[in-house]
Amino acid sequence: MSAQEIELKLRVAPDDMPRLRAAKRLADSAGKAGSKTLDSTYFDTDDLRLQGQGLSLRVRKQGRSFVQTLKSAPTGQGGALRRGEWETAVSGDQPDLSALPDPSVLLDAVGPLEAAELRPVFSTHVRRSVRLLTPADGVEVEVAIDEGEIRTPSGRTLPLSELELELKAGTDTAPLYALALALNETVPLRVETRTKSERGYDLAAGLGARWSKASRLELSPEITVEQALAGIVRHCIGHMVANEAVALEGVDSEGVHQMRVALRRLRSALSLFKPFLPAEQLERLVTEVKWLAGSLGAARDWDVFLEELLVPVLQAFPGDAGLAALEEAAGECRRRGYAGVRAAVDSPRYTALLLTLGAWVDGRGWRDQPVSERSAMLLQPVLDMADRMLAKRHRQARRRGRGFARLAAAERHQLRIALKKLRYAAEFFRSLYDPKPVRRYLDDLAALQDTLGHLQDVATVTKLVGQVEAELGDAAPAGWQRGAGMVIGWHGHGLQAREPQIVRDWEAFADTKPFWTSGKPDPDTVAP
Repeated sequence: MSAQEIELKLRVAPDDMPRLRAAKRLADSAGKAGSKTLDSTYFDTDDLRLQGQGLSLRVRKQGRSFVQTLKSAPTGQGGALRRGEWETAVSGDQPDLSALPDPSVLLDAVGPLEAAELRPVFSTHVRRSVRLLTPADGVEVEVAIDEGEIRTPSGRTLPLSELELELKAGTDTAPLYALALALNETVPLRVETRTKSERGYDLAAGLGARWSKASRLELSPEITVEQALAGIVRHCIGHMVANEAVALEGVDSEGVHQMRVALRRLRSALSLFKPFLPAEQLERLVTEVKWLAGSLGAARDWDVFLEELLVPVLQAFPGDAGLAALEEAAGECRRRGYAGVRAAVDSPRYTALLLTLGAWVDGRGWRDQPVSERSAMLLQPVLDMADRMLAKRHRQARRRGRGFARLAAAERHQLRIALKKLRYAAEFFRSLYDPKPVRRYLDDLAALQDTLGHLQDVATVTKLVGQVEAELGDAAPAGWQRGAGMVIGWHGHGLQAREPQIVRDWEAFADTKPFWTSGKPDPDTVAP
């Protein structure tokens, strides 16, 4: 059988499973819930050719029968996962490639492949409880509650405790999100964007949580403004959730840093498309995004302080008691900051944000507005609109930077914000243009943005010193204030020395030629 699988995966704490099973929203299922044991083995070649193409191949034992399933890579970052699925009965517990209903899927992806080249990579052993809901006419949602584990031939294991909501009839994903949001109010849920096969491959390779930068976004010039909006928002969500696990561990500072970058990119995207979006929808989404970014802010500020701002001063004055006391105090504030990160990311509010964003993008929620000249622009080709958006962002930054050498710190901070918006917009749309001028433009922009970013980091030192006093009070180690004064003085002197380079970076960017199409109309009444 060949079909497109559309499902939401949600993690559930094992202790919360009884409450989930008893949830009122699941009591209205069609028929009694049934349970079954699912033992599945996933196969691949020694060089993992299937994984390399985003494919998974498993053989599952169902009673006395065996079913072989080939799945393609999932799409829909941060929302409902959609992927191709080809399922057929086989005679035993080994793959039978001749039984695939569409052999070309495998052949086109990995080339000629014999069953003898395949070996078990990992297996899943799950007790599944299944029930069927009919939330609307023509809509059926299968609710599967899974408890078990993933196992590798080498003996590694990973517990599984999750909820899967799969659309069995109908094409509208809204019922999936509505059910997930309702259950999240009863039992804390976590959106799981990785399939069991992805987790199994990582387990087999012995890989833990890893942080990642935003991948290159590819947009086609033929798509509409609406399609670009959906792709950009999904891309930002995917970047954020990819760093969630590292942020929760609190060991590598890049986890929180990349989550905050993703949130800034998301806010920038919402601002970029603001003229085309219903105001109440935008306000609701931005409020929640700002809440989450704020919850991560303290941890990030203390990471920067401890890893970048304090280090050169410690190296210049080794063994100084005041600096040692400041480092101890900052470390305690950092631990408190990460407690805030965990509280936010583990909260139902965070899950609700991801589900709300997913529902908004998958359901094209912005269409829920009166038809107007602006809303109609959502259906226009994206390239002309990208020219206008980029040109306006560029003009705004140039205006902010006039008389750069004489700008006060607060004015340079506003310039830095404008440059961030410009850089994110350029990165969103870069695939629509000739790559060489785009790269030159982004390189000059990045150099200036990094310089101004350091200015802002130094400016936060005084704020952080105040937070030590507010959070720790008399519990702070003696002498930390003297260390704080040394750090403030050190970086204040350093900023004066860097001023000529900062001015040169601005001049280099100001002279950079824009890469987007010249001669296009750029009315302020149209571009955001």
